[in-house]
Amino acid sequence: MQLVKFMTSGMGRVARIVLGLVILSIGLWVVQGTLGTIMAIFGLIPFSGGVFDFCMIGFALGYPLKGAEARKKLAGK
Repeated sequence: MQLVKFMTSGMGRVARIVLGLVILSIGLWVVQGTLGTIMAIFGLIPFSGGVFDFCMIGFALGYPLKGAEARKKLAGK
Protein backbone atom coordinates (compact mmCIF):
# COMPACT_ATOMS: atom_id res chain seq x y z
CA MET A 1 0.00 0.00 0.00
CA GLN A 2 2.86 2.40 0.74
CA LEU A 3 4.26 1.77 -2.74
CA VAL A 4 0.92 2.64 -4.34
CA LYS A 5 0.63 5.71 -2.12
CA PHE A 6 4.07 6.90 -3.27
CA MET A 7 3.54 6.03 -6.93
CA THR A 8 0.29 8.01 -7.11
CA SER A 9 1.83 11.04 -5.35
CA GLY A 10 3.42 13.94 -7.16
CA MET A 11 6.92 12.65 -6.44
CA GLY A 12 5.92 9.20 -7.71
CA ARG A 13 4.69 10.70 -10.94
CA VAL A 14 8.00 12.54 -11.39
CA ALA A 15 9.89 9.32 -10.61
CA ARG A 16 7.90 7.43 -13.26
CA ILE A 17 8.53 10.14 -15.85
CA VAL A 18 12.28 10.15 -15.13
CA LEU A 19 12.49 6.34 -15.08
CA GLY A 20 10.61 6.15 -18.38
CA LEU A 21 12.94 8.69 -19.98
CA VAL A 22 16.01 6.81 -18.71
CA ILE A 23 14.79 3.46 -20.07
CA LEU A 24 13.79 5.08 -23.35
CA SER A 25 17.15 6.83 -23.71
CA ILE A 26 19.16 3.72 -22.91
CA GLY A 27 17.15 1.76 -25.44
CA LEU A 28 17.58 4.31 -28.21
CA TRP A 29 21.18 5.43 -27.70
CA VAL A 30 23.01 2.72 -25.77
CA VAL A 31 21.51 -0.66 -26.61
CA GLN A 32 20.16 0.14 -30.10
CA GLY A 33 18.87 -2.50 -32.51
CA THR A 34 15.78 -4.59 -31.86
CA LEU A 35 16.38 -4.87 -28.11
CA GLY A 36 16.87 -1.11 -27.92
CA THR A 37 13.57 -0.54 -29.71
CA ILE A 38 11.80 -2.89 -27.30
CA MET A 39 13.36 -1.06 -24.34
CA ALA A 40 12.32 2.31 -25.76
CA ILE A 41 8.74 1.13 -26.21
CA PHE A 42 8.75 -0.31 -22.68
CA GLY A 43 10.04 3.06 -21.37
CA LEU A 44 6.93 4.72 -22.76
CA ILE A 45 4.79 2.89 -20.18
CA PRO A 46 6.12 4.56 -17.00
CA PHE A 47 6.65 7.84 -18.87
CA SER A 48 3.07 8.05 -20.11
CA GLY A 49 1.79 6.83 -16.73
CA GLY A 50 3.48 9.76 -15.03
CA VAL A 51 2.43 12.30 -17.62
CA PHE A 52 -1.21 11.17 -17.85
CA ASP A 53 -1.56 10.22 -14.15
CA PHE A 54 -2.30 6.53 -14.23
CA CYS A 55 -0.57 3.86 -12.17
CA MET A 56 -0.21 0.32 -13.48
CA ILE A 57 1.26 -0.93 -10.18
CA GLY A 58 -1.75 0.28 -8.23
CA PHE A 59 -4.08 -1.18 -10.82
CA ALA A 60 -2.35 -4.56 -10.55
CA LEU A 61 -2.86 -4.42 -6.77
CA GLY A 62 -6.58 -3.68 -7.01
CA TYR A 63 -6.62 0.12 -6.95
CA PRO A 64 -8.21 2.29 -9.66
CA LEU A 65 -6.10 2.93 -12.75
CA LYS A 66 -6.49 6.71 -12.60
CA GLY A 67 -4.15 8.36 -10.11
CA ALA A 68 -6.76 10.78 -8.75
CA GLU A 69 -9.20 7.95 -8.01
CA ALA A 70 -6.46 5.84 -6.42
CA ARG A 71 -5.47 8.77 -4.16
CA LYS A 72 -9.11 9.15 -3.08
CA LYS A 73 -9.35 5.45 -2.27
CA LEU A 74 -6.07 5.57 -0.32
CA ALA A 75 -7.20 8.64 1.63
CA GLY A 76 -10.43 6.87 2.58
CA LYS A 77 -8.60 4.03 4.30
